[in-house]
Amino acid sequence: MKNTILSHKQIQHKIKRISYQIFEANVDEKEIIIAGIDGVGLKFAKKIQTILRKITDAEITLCKVMMDKTDPLKSGVTTSIPENKYLNKSVVLVDDVLNSGTTLIYGVHHFLKTPLKQLKTAVLVNRNHKKYPVKADYKGISLSTSLQEHVNVTLEANNDSVFLD
Repeated sequence: MKNTILSHKQIQHKIKRISYQIFEANVDEKEIIIAGIDGVGLKFAKKIQTILRKITDAEITLCKVMMDKTDPLKSGVTTSIPENKYLNKSVVLVDDVLNSGTTLIYGVHHFLKTPLKQLKTAVLVNRNHKKYPVKADYKGISLSTSLQEHVNVTLEANNDSVFLD
């Protein structure tokens, strides 16, 4: 049984709010790196990038973060842009759902190998089942769910949705 958590309109509002929060935290920056974790996280990052480009003159660079989400330690983490492109820059690591924290913590670990101006995290849905000490600096919604429940995020043109299985 599907339970709708967020409608398309609600998701658009959350994306806009998160984008403004990112802008406010980086108001003096000339460039902001939006690093989306491959998959729905990257789609979420692209939507944030679109809003940021409308509200700031700063360069908004999209970075694709790639890893095997089931075994990031084995696969390692790679990015679509070279390390020197985010050196001493403000980076926002973006994913769709923060569940156990595994994907986000390995993404954070990757960026911590490079001196940055600041590193923040953004998620659309924050669940409360973390295995690792990682938090979302910007979040659309926080949910208390059981471990058996699954949060599904769909980000498609005019048909965004978040629902619980």
